[in-house]
Amino acid sequence: MSAIDPAAAADPIVEEASSAAAKLQDARKAVAEVIFGQDVVVERALTTVLAGGHGLLVGVPGLAKTKLVDAMGAVLGLTANRIQFTPDLMPSDILGSEILEEGPDHTRSFRFIRGPVFAQLLLADEINRASPRTQSALLQSMQENFVTVAGHRHDLPHPFHVLATQNPIEQEGTYPLPEAQLDRFVMQIDVLYPDLEAERRMLFDTTGAEEHKARAVMSVDELITAQKLVRRMPVGDSVVEAILKLVRSLRPGQADAATAEQIAWGPGPRASQALMLTVRARALLDGRFAPSLDDVEALAVAVLQHRMAVTFAARADGVSVRDLIAGAMKAVL
Repeated sequence: MSAIDPAAAADPIVEEASSAAAKLQDARKAVAEVIFGQDVVVERALTTVLAGGHGLLVGVPGLAKTKLVDAMGAVLGLTANRIQFTPDLMPSDILGSEILEEGPDHTRSFRFIRGPVFAQLLLADEINRASPRTQSALLQSMQENFVTVAGHRHDLPHPFHVLATQNPIEQEGTYPLPEAQLDRFVMQIDVLYPDLEAERRMLFDTTGAEEHKARAVMSVDELITAQKLVRRMPVGDSVVEAILKLVRSLRPGQADAATAEQIAWGPGPRASQALMLTVRARALLDGRFAPSLDDVEALAVAVLQHRMAVTFAARADGVSVRDLIAGAMKAVL
């Protein structure tokens, strides 16, 4: 990790970056104090929020996905709500609804009751268990940062982030997320099993008389300042070209002939935007002033894997999305 050059401290943006990076390092450590053995997951979750986006956490039950979101809300000073997605969940259970009230003078009027979506950090737990109609209730909020109920616009808090969880193995009673909604997630964060030492620490921490709680490290204003800073960070031409070539080389009409035959659909321009933002955010989180090709390589799979699909013939041959992304990265990077 190369630290921000102190010699450039005369530049206001470098001073801001240095201060924000120090705060973000403290935030990462604070989350890691309660989430053991998931350093990459913590980094990517923080990168997602720092980039101003939404994340999809995919992993088997019991890997602290829900606890991670709770910890991030506490550490970053965000108001957090949780929605447990079930097959009978309705859009109004997420967005809220209007009720008819009668005043003291017997006049009647509608009043909007806000749903749990009105939070700065929303945990959408097991999002693929809800029906497509209910899943689509999140589409507008994730993209536009407001919801429309009964023809009236209601702005969501700022910042607004959705961290959704999904179980990859238990598919009974689930509904696959539509491609339009998957594209709204900046990253798909794969949550894997912890290593031996991390699980040992977890045993002692979670089964003792007292369990560690996440501590507040940043305020909402500090987070918003860091998010604005991410968009001001310079990006070298080599990184920009790598992002463009990588994303475009995974589209059916623009990939080489052999790869194109294996791609059912590829990542759109929103993937390029997501990769551009996340490499900047990762650099800042790592204490660097500008992103590098290493950031592109580290985040490419997380940003692209849920935005494309292989053909049936490719699946039959054992080719996965990750294989195609790895091949494209080898050619571009």
